[in-house]
Amino acid sequence: MPHHTSAPPTAPPPSPVGEPTHHPRVREPAVFALLVVLSVVGAVIGADLVAKLGISANTSVVGALIAMLVGRIPLAGLRGMRSVHRQNLAQSAISAATFASANALLTSVAVPYVFGRKDLVWPMLTGAFIGLLIDTWVLYRSFGSRLLPATAAWPPGTAAAETIKAGDQGGRRALVLGAGTLVGIGGTLLSLPLSAAGVAFLGNVWALLMFGVGLGIRQFSPELFHTDIGAGYIPHGVMVGAGVVALGQAAVLLLRRRSDRTAHQPARTAAGTGPADGHGAEAAADPSTAVTVDERGLRHTLLRGYALFTAGAAVLAVVGGLLGDMRPVGLVAWVLFAAFAALVHELIVGLAAMQSGWFPSFAVTLIFLIAGLLIGIPSVPLALLVGYVSATGPAFADMGYDLKAGWLLRREHRPWDPFEREGRREQFRAALIGFGAALVVVAVLWQSYFRQGLIPPVAKVYADTVKHGLGDPGVMRTLALWAVPGALVQFLGGTRRQMGVMLATGLLILTPQACWMVLAALAVRIGYRRLRGPRAEEELNLVGAGLIAGSSLGDSAQIIKAG
Repeated sequence: MPHHTSAPPTAPPPSPVGEPTHHPRVREPAVFALLVVLSVVGAVIGADLVAKLGISANTSVVGALIAMLVGRIPLAGLRGMRSVHRQNLAQSAISAATFASANALLTSVAVPYVFGRKDLVWPMLTGAFIGLLIDTWVLYRSFGSRLLPATAAWPPGTAAAETIKAGDQGGRRALVLGAGTLVGIGGTLLSLPLSAAGVAFLGNVWALLMFGVGLGIRQFSPELFHTDIGAGYIPHGVMVGAGVVALGQAAVLLLRRRSDRTAHQPARTAAGTGPADGHGAEAAADPSTAVTVDERGLRHTLLRGYALFTAGAAVLAVVGGLLGDMRPVGLVAWVLFAAFAALVHELIVGLAAMQSGWFPSFAVTLIFLIAGLLIGIPSVPLALLVGYVSATGPAFADMGYDLKAGWLLRREHRPWDPFEREGRREQFRAALIGFGAALVVVAVLWQSYFRQGLIPPVAKVYADTVKHGLGDPGVMRTLALWAVPGALVQFLGGTRRQMGVMLATGLLILTPQACWMVLAALAVRIGYRRLRGPRAEEELNLVGAGLIAGSSLGDSAQIIKAG
């Protein structure tokens, strides 16, 4: 039973005049109708782009902008959408629908289809949707912990919040953000990854430095080393080593006892999962900076998440017909391994997304595919396992972005704790609306897409790897060899920086010129901060948010090209 300490001796200042006492609800008729419409739009955009172009877009900024415009329609029932908190619900719903339809559902169901088992598409859709729901629930319950702190970068979430605040406040903030957005859109038209520069203005400097180094090594490895390291499982080995150490660091964090000083920190929880840990004087002055999910609450969430993933894998095994294809012992082992892979996948993807705004879902899923081949999982169960695992991670990261945006928008509210708790719950409900729309859209459209040969490219890679195996007997040796530097870098960077995971993420991504964008932006950030002092941070946040917002708008607009 959670224990709450007594209130601080000095009460926080009251909310400004006009601030709501309770957070807006998704069940409000105007809000609900808008969320449904935006979710369908987002689901169609996501499915269309991943099927036709092989990319996915972060549509949260699109949802926020549409909500702003709706709030300015001169009708009494729509004026409520001028609330930044309702706009936050709108961006949460549309981004959840986009990522769910593209990265979780359509990609997952394409794996058995390409593998040649069309009869397994509907069972895979069922399993993928279950995994998607569990995935997001775990993030909802663990956001604000020391493992996944609200104070971390979560760059796309910061971009969405800055966009909403600039639209609400106007003035110089809106001009700076608008200029950055136009530059970001222009970069998309010129095929320049300016979102990478935007991320570098917002994220952890050390983590992003390793990310930029990884991007550079991947891009220039043919000239530097006369080989493409991405084709030789070297990045995957680095990720294996970094991932193992990251999991060890997370386990240490979960098992350690809080110090007496922290245990007596006067703070309450925002998610109702236990007493909060503060960040010293800063947390006492601003309760929104407190850790709102303690180690005990996080541990319970992850254990429940594993149990739910196990149940979801069991359902997939039943509806996928594995009961007749595998022996009981093998089936139990498959279910437990699938649950473990799903949980680890979402955590590694979430840690990378938290620091950089990029998530290596494809690479981490491929690692578990390789592990399945090495331990001898039969092809059909392996194809279902890959589809199940790939359904987790992207929505986990996206929910982190959305909750970060909501946290930034709510942090000035007093009393903060109950309002923040309500806000997170409503954002989770908004995401569920997005997931429902994504399920319907994918269920209706997948046959049309697949018959035309419009299949997500990563699904083809998964299916081909399951069909043909690794091909190279030295894969295991390569993975083990390159796991050593990945583990070392991750250990030296520690839990906060995630340097090993970020180095591996950069090595796994081939985006021309992205390394220069990241490294140049980091140099500008460091130099500008020294020149302007504390004032530089807000200005750089606005510019970075604008670049990410513009790139997101440009990516979303590509649905016109895809059509």
